Amino acid sequence: MSKPKPARYRTTNWSTYNDALRKRGSLLIWLDKEMTWHAPHEGRPGRPPVFSNAAIQFCLSLKVLFKLPLRQTAGMVASLLRLAGLDWPVPDYSTLCRRQKTLHVQIPYRRADGPLNLLVDSTGIKFLGDGEWQARKHGVQGRRQWRKVHLAMDTATSDIRAVEFTPSRDGDSPVLPDLLGQIPVDENISTVTADGAYDTRRCHAAILARDAVPIIPIRKNGRSWKEDCPAEIARNETLRATRYYGRAFWKRWTGYHARSRIEAKMRCLKSFGERIMARDPDRQTAEIHIRIALMNRFNALGTAEIVHVA
Repeated sequence: MSKPKPARYRTTNWSTYNDALRKRGSLLIWLDKEMTWHAPHEGRPGRPPVFSNAAIQFCLSLKVLFKLPLRQTAGMVASLLRLAGLDWPVPDYSTLCRRQKTLHVQIPYRRADGPLNLLVDSTGIKFLGDGEWQARKHGVQGRRQWRKVHLAMDTATSDIRAVEFTPSRDGDSPVLPDLLGQIPVDENISTVTADGAYDTRRCHAAILARDAVPIIPIRKNGRSWKEDCPAEIARNETLRATRYYGRAFWKRWTGYHARSRIEAKMRCLKSFGERIMARDPDRQTAEIHIRIALMNRFNALGTAEIVHVA
């Protein structure tokens, strides 16, 4: 019996995508000469801040993008401003460290034309301890600590629309309502696709509260729920369909395999580094949000359009 031929794919916008990849290496795409560099005076008591949040986010974006310490980040920002012909002051490393703890990162995103189709997943990221190779080669030398990053991605634009950063001991399902709460209420959600870890009453209820359809596989030991609310009725319908048609057919029928795109997005998140540099939880949250902002900015420059070739 001959093996089936592997699937073939073709990029239809290679010229545009190739130009977008080249733009990602430009330093000037991160610098907006029209940005408000100095912080506006708010009339509050005490010494007012010198630099705006946009200026601090710009500096920290270069830090995350090029994996630089704070002192080297200040030096790189100063040189970049000189190349751009801007006579702006540069925040020192202590200012960047202090402002990172309270920074509210602005994450750019593009709104889809129609209702949202969200893909939800989570991953762990290390911030303390030996690397995987060193731990396997020489054994674990000390304590290793992790954090969890929860993401919700729009399938139409590939932009991250919601992000949560929690301790590693927190589960996936309790975070889903918070992720959906970050989507504006005036924006319709069509479907929410997640793995079996989100097969809980809380998740189904949160999805139906946004008038969306949950695409969540039933756990292998899952049983019927008592039908006391619409969320439990919808979940039991999925269970009956899975038992009648089989899990493989149900996944193809509902488009569940699109969830692999959010798993690929996790690899993009870790391309900025397998671990986060900050140690304080608030600074770690800002660092993760800056990574998400960089990823969405890359998507805005252009992404590949790939079609299946028969």
